[in-house]
Amino acid sequence: MTFRHVAILTSFLFLVLAVAWMFFPEQMLTQWGVLYSDGAGLVSRRGAVFYLGVAVMFFMARNTEHSAARMALIKGIMATCMVLIVLAVYEFLVGHANKQILIAALIEAILGLAFLYVWRTSGKKHKVINHSRIQK
Repeated sequence: MTFRHVAILTSFLFLVLAVAWMFFPEQMLTQWGVLYSDGAGLVSRRGAVFYLGVAVMFFMARNTEHSAARMALIKGIMATCMVLIVLAVYEFLVGHANKQILIAALIEAILGLAFLYVWRTSGKKHKVINHSRIQK
């Protein structure tokens, strides 16, 4: 699995989330056992724009070589996934959401682990390439 693969998967996933939260916020909230309100719909639609922005960033960066910018994207999405997991578990435990929110947490864990794998393996590949250049 490469950064390209995970970036494309991420851009697709976030595009789907953007469309769902933009056009179907009531269904998304209801799925988690959260009551829909005009305020919740407003926040959901505005959040959808951020999902769209992340989708565009990862799609545009899919062919980026190992760099500080690519590592910032990886670490940023890993941090986002970790906090979202903690929030999902918290909201479930205090009764603000039903167990369906844990499915979102599972998807976030898988995505975070995929980026962790890319981070760990891309750093090793980069070191090997730089080491071989130095020795020549």
